[in-house]
Parts: sequence; structure tokens; C-alpha cells
Amino acid sequence: MLHAGLIGFPSSGKTTLFHLLTGTTGPAPLTAGRQDPLVGVAQVPDERLDQLTALFDPRKHVPATVELTELAGHGGTAALLDVSGFRQADALLHVLRLFEDNRVPHAAGSVNPARDGQQMEDELILADLAVAERRIDRIRQDLKKGKKQELLEEQRVVEACRGALEEGRPLRALDLAPEDHRRLRGFSFLSAKPLLVVLNLDEADVATPEAAIAQAGLSTVLSGAGVEAVPVCAKIELEIAELPPDERGAFLGDLGLADSGLARVIRASYGLLGYISFFTVGKDECRAWSIPRGTPAQEAAREIHSDIARGFIRAEVVPYDALTARDGSLPACREHGEVRLEGKEYEVQDGDVINFRFAT
Repeated sequence: MLHAGLIGFPSSGKTTLFHLLTGTTGPAPLTAGRQDPLVGVAQVPDERLDQLTALFDPRKHVPATVELTELAGHGGTAALLDVSGFRQADALLHVLRLFEDNRVPHAAGSVNPARDGQQMEDELILADLAVAERRIDRIRQDLKKGKKQELLEEQRVVEACRGALEEGRPLRALDLAPEDHRRLRGFSFLSAKPLLVVLNLDEADVATPEAAIAQAGLSTVLSGAGVEAVPVCAKIELEIAELPPDERGAFLGDLGLADSGLARVIRASYGLLGYISFFTVGKDECRAWSIPRGTPAQEAAREIHSDIARGFIRAEVVPYDALTARDGSLPACREHGEVRLEGKEYEVQDGDVINFRFAT
């Protein structure tokens, strides 16, 4: 399962969005002073899985999921360093306040998204700088016992990271060789993680988010490598969540929106990490499985069960479009040459519907 950390300063709407994304409830007064992070699971909306479910009428409908952790407190450096599980997140979602509301005062006294965005980035950088400096000190001590090539290589890349951090640059902006990325993997640097900026808009700005973003002066914050942005309005998302499901589409249509902001946040989180979905279908269940783009078939099989990967023989693959065009009929797809048998090195494509053949 993918893991995303939800960060943001007080009164940004991050706790509200956490509960909306995960389908949980939690009154604000009870969460205001808490110390422990909130953890929940958000389902990845996917119309393809919905269509497959309609065709196969399975007993279970299982979408792909993203686990969300909302950091307690104000988002300061000490809190970030103290939450070990948060460092294991695959991506960070920074909820940035763009809305004005006199009933919800901003902790800094004024709403200034550019200031808040840069301040959060600075805190991530400071947290990483402390980690880098501790590691460099340890490497120097170890090198006194005898020079080892791998330690020297690690020292080189960590010192490069320290240099960037001291200049105020996040590590996600560094162009590192694959082997250097491998050397840094165990550090779980926060500023190296992909960043999705969730822009919590005023209700009046929902129809023109680009204008609101430009007026807020966020071009610098959003132009960095590994950064994407999604505009939402927590107030409107709350109203949508309270409507019966069959009325939500009409409500969004009245606002000129194709889908909810929550759906866009989850899809963007998924895409930011370079993940795709493949599907398994049948009368028992229709399920979406999350894998990194470029995953070979045998490793994709491991997502289902290690025994399937171990006994892998072939992957029976049919593209989603072909299967749905034949009303979910695999025999019809076979007749038209749309089902392929692929080996363990086949690179699974987004939307593949796969049946794995394996030896027990």
C-alpha cells in the first residue's frame, strides 16, 4: 500500500481534509491538542474498476488504496523528527490555506500561502540537514578505523545533500545517479519525497483556481521538481460528503466541476509517485492493484501473493479497453486475438486485466 503524509499549519484545513479523504469523522475540538498522528486509508477512485464491477457483478469490489498519516501538532521540525512512521511516507501532501475566514484565524495572523509554503519547505530542509550532519559525523568516525570505498561514496553523496540543504534547496530537486539514490534510501529524507500541494481555496475561487493561485504568489513554491498542486475547497467537499451519492454529480455540475477535489487529490498522489493500476476480475472480486510503472509481470504477481510469483508460468493479459468493448467476455477477446500470454519480464501496463498462471 502507498503511504502519504499529510502536513500543514494550524487552521489550514488539513484535519478536515484527512477525515474527508479517509471517510472518517472527528470533531475539531478533540483533535486540536492531540499529539499522536491520525492514520486512515483513502480509496483511489477509478472508473475502470467501477465498469469492470458492473460487468462481472462480483461479491467484492476492492479499489486501490493510499494510507494517509496526518501529523499532529503544528508541523514544526521537532514534530517531524519525532514521528518515525511519517518518514516512511512515499510522498508528502501539504495542505496550504488560501481561504479567508474571520471565524478561523490564521496562527500567523494573516493568510499568506507563499509564506506558509516556503516556511514548511524550510522546516523539511532543516529536519533533513540535522540527519545529514549526524550521518557525516558518524561516517568520519568510521573512516578513522579504515577506509572503505562504499563509505567514501556515501560520504560524497551525503555531503552533496548537506550542501544543497545549506543552500535552502530541497533534496527532491537534486539530479542524483541511481546508485546515489540507493545510498540515500535508508535516510528517508523528508525534502526528497515528492510533494503534492493541496490548495485549500475560498468557495468563491473554486471555478477559477488558476487566478487564485497566481494572486497568492505561489509560482515559486509550485515550480520545483517533484512538486504538483491540486486545488480543493474543504467547505464544498464537506457539503458534497453530506449529500446522497446520487445527488453529488448534479451538485458538482452546478459548480462547473467534473469531479470532487478529494478524487483529484488521491489520483494526483497516486500519479505523483509514478504508480499505475492493473486489475484482476471474476465473480469473487474485481480488484485494482498498485504497482510502480515499469514493474515486470512476476513482481506484479507478488502483489497478489508470493506463491503466485514463485510459481509464475505466464500472465494472461487483456487490455481494459478491449475487455470492456467485449462486455467483459474473455472468450470473445480470445476469438479476436486480444488476449496475450506474457512472460515474467513483461512490463505491466496501466489498465491491464491479468490472470496469472502459476504452478503450486
